Amino acid sequence: MSEQWSLAEQWTFLAAVAFRDVAAARILEPHLDALTILEQARRSGCEVDLASIGAGSESSWGVFAAEGAGVRLEAQMVGSRWHLSGTKPWCSLAQQVTHALVTAWVGDERRLFAVEMQRPEVAPRSGPWHARGLDQIVSAPVDFADAPAVPVGEPGWYLRRPGFAAGGIGVAACWWGGVLPLRSALRDAARRPGADQLSRVHLGNADMALWGARLALRTAAKEMDGSAALRYPGTLAGRARAIVASAVESTLADTARALGPLPLVADEGHARRVADLQIYLRQHHGERDVARIGADIAEGRGTW
Repeated sequence: MSEQWSLAEQWTFLAAVAFRDVAAARILEPHLDALTILEQARRSGCEVDLASIGAGSESSWGVFAAEGAGVRLEAQMVGSRWHLSGTKPWCSLAQQVTHALVTAWVGDERRLFAVEMQRPEVAPRSGPWHARGLDQIVSAPVDFADAPAVPVGEPGWYLRRPGFAAGGIGVAACWWGGVLPLRSALRDAARRPGADQLSRVHLGNADMALWGARLALRTAAKEMDGSAALRYPGTLAGRARAIVASAVESTLADTARALGPLPLVADEGHARRVADLQIYLRQHHGERDVARIGADIAEGRGTW
């Protein structure tokens, strides 16, 4: 995504895509995030030799930065080139994308690498993936066996780079945009002849929650765009993600109570949107992410 766009414009665009199709936003968001990361690397003076891995304007990108118990991806210099070996968990669409930005361990630090995915040294697994939501967007481990890669930034740059926190909020913008049609469904139910007060309570709950989430996204965009030296961007991002996640969770619950089972079994678009959101939202780690916010505040980071 062009760095000439403001964060508000970027997140509005992602929300609009999710409003139409949650799965499409789930595919698009990491691709745009990868392009932003590569542009940030270039602006920081890091030359990334993308040509050596066959990457160009037609490439499709994933970003694989998750860690998992019992698996580890390591990077080593072999001659004059870096190679990746090991297993990376939770790699979405690894069988489809042409390239990916992948974090790998170099000693005790993580470093970001660009790698071509359609090579014999790279073996994406087909599962396990029994999800009913986002069922076509398989997120499974990938095995690397001395796969050639090129570094993107110095060790630790990926986590320290400007924009790391903002990238996490881009996902939350997708959650927010994806749930808005459920608010519309609640509004339609509240407008029906004979609608009772409970239908209006559920609509009011959803409206207040999503309005608050909208304000959180707008505030985060304004603060991150307005200050290149924001002291605690991670805390700000954590707050925004948690507020949006809570609003989406509560809207899903209000929708289920207000509308009952009928749209879940008779409306394919509604049922798919609910299932997709339930999976996508698990990128927020619930109480663990909230605990990180509490730790930041307790330790004097991000107070207001």
